[in-house]
Amino acid sequence: MTAPTTPTTAEVALNIVAQIEAQIGQTVPFLPKSFIRVLAKAIAAVFVVLYKYGSFIWLQMFVRTASDQPFTVNGQLVNPLQEWGRLVGIPDKTPATQAELLVTVTVTNQTGFLRTGAQLLGPTNGVTYLVTGDVALNAPTVQAVVRAAGDQQGGDGAGIIGNLSAGAVIAFANPLPNVGRNVTVVSQVTTGADGEASDVYRRRILDRFQKRPQGGAYADYEQWGEEAAGVVNVYPYTGECPGQVDLYVESATEPDGIPTAAQLQAVLDIVNLDQNGLATRRPANALVNAYPIDRLSFDVKVLGLSVPGDLATVRDQIEEATLEYFLSREPYIVGLSVGQRTDQIAQSALGGIVYDVVSNNGGLFTGVTITANSVNIGLYFLGIGEKAKLGALTYV
Repeated sequence: MTAPTTPTTAEVALNIVAQIEAQIGQTVPFLPKSFIRVLAKAIAAVFVVLYKYGSFIWLQMFVRTASDQPFTVNGQLVNPLQEWGRLVGIPDKTPATQAELLVTVTVTNQTGFLRTGAQLLGPTNGVTYLVTGDVALNAPTVQAVVRAAGDQQGGDGAGIIGNLSAGAVIAFANPLPNVGRNVTVVSQVTTGADGEASDVYRRRILDRFQKRPQGGAYADYEQWGEEAAGVVNVYPYTGECPGQVDLYVESATEPDGIPTAAQLQAVLDIVNLDQNGLATRRPANALVNAYPIDRLSFDVKVLGLSVPGDLATVRDQIEEATLEYFLSREPYIVGLSVGQRTDQIAQSALGGIVYDVVSNNGGLFTGVTITANSVNIGLYFLGIGEKAKLGALTYV
């Protein structure tokens, strides 16, 4: 049986007219303002709305297709995907966090205070920052902590947009007494992170359905750890010492996914205590360790590449496909990983990816090689806590 399709208003109207004709035993005049035809179109519009509501409700019955947008039904605000998550114990989507920066302020007159709430503006990112606490102006230079508080899109400055590296310069929005206009970023106190994306949140819910809580199994540690802000993956392993669990953490905000000390601590805090501050998660006799993942770099050479068209475009396509291949690789954990294994770095698999790109552009190549630490790789299996990335991509 094929799935029903939503009819158009015109189709429903014609169906209504046909049924009326069958009942009264005569043809309805084919006039635009014929009473029965006007009535049929009005009724058809109601039927089509019901069809569409029914189709929408059907999609909300499954996590994979449920909407992540709130809407009001009978006075109740409902987010279907969020309700699915709450039903199986998944916390709501992780909100975006605001960056906090430690900055150096030049003091022109050593008297008074730099007050809380003083505004600064990042010239490169358009983010407004606020001083978080009063600072005495009692030295040639003083340090203050500023927090992202607004952006040009009308937001509150939360997310990676507020992050700045050491040495960046921001300026007070208005000249203030006793301090210089420009200040210099020393370091990031808190790394700003974007809010959790809908597809990531949906995956967490699907994972919970596939990997039900078991009182401290691998699946539990994975799900607990991934609740931490800015964390995209957690890979749990049995520790080498009895009674210990080792968690390898991948960051969503840091270069190469290497987490900060604060993110590692956030994972430990969430695993040890639930959102209510209760120790309802890890077994009482388990000691949990959190470590950063190890990102391995693989160099790739494409041999004998020849294309009839734009060589630069083909190379860009090869680089994009190769990047995606390495970033999609992750450790395989028995009893936790589901679906096709993605822990293998295979020269043959990468050769097939390059072949698809080159052949689609009518070109030729003679082969690819993969090396890691100057060693040729034919087949490599990612180990404990290892992830992959593309190193140098060259053409010979």
